[in-house]
Amino acid sequence: MTENQPKPGLIPWPPLIYTAAIAISIALGLLYPLPWIGDLLGDILFATGWVALFAVAALWVTAIRTMVRAKTTLNPNAVPDHLVTTGPFGITRNPMYLANTLLLIGVAFISGIVWFLPLAFIAAYATQKMAIEGEEKMLAAKFGKKYRDYAKRVRRWI
Repeated sequence: MTENQPKPGLIPWPPLIYTAAIAISIALGLLYPLPWIGDLLGDILFATGWVALFAVAALWVTAIRTMVRAKTTLNPNAVPDHLVTTGPFGITRNPMYLANTLLLIGVAFISGIVWFLPLAFIAAYATQKMAIEGEEKMLAAKFGKKYRDYAKRVRRWI
C-alpha cells in the first residue's frame, strides 16, 4: 500500500457500535419502556423476529465462509488481500453489518423492546460513517476499477 492510499482504521467501530446499541436499547427498555403493538400483531412480529435471526445466522456464516475461502482477512481494520464479490457479497457489500442491524431488529420483534428499532438504524448510520465509508475508500484505492465496478453493481446495504 502506498503512502497516499487510505489506511484501515485503528478502532474496531462496528462491534463497538452494535454492542453499545444493544446495551442502550436494554437500558432504555428497562428505564423508559415504550408501548409495543404486540397485542395486535404479537405472534406475527415474534415469528418475524425469529426469521430475522435465522437470516442473521445465515448471513454471518455464509459471509465468513466466503471470506475464508477467498483467503482474505476477517478483521474489519485490516487491509483485505482479495476483493470478495461472491456469496452474500454479491447481494450486499456489507453482509456482516447488515446482519448486525438485522439482529437488533429481530430482537426488537421478539422481545418487544421498541428501543432496539431506532438504535438499529442509528447503529447502521454510525457504522456507515465511522467504518464503511473509510473501508470503501481503502478498497477503491487498493482494487481500483474492479472495486468501483463492483460498487456500481452491488448496493452498500440492500
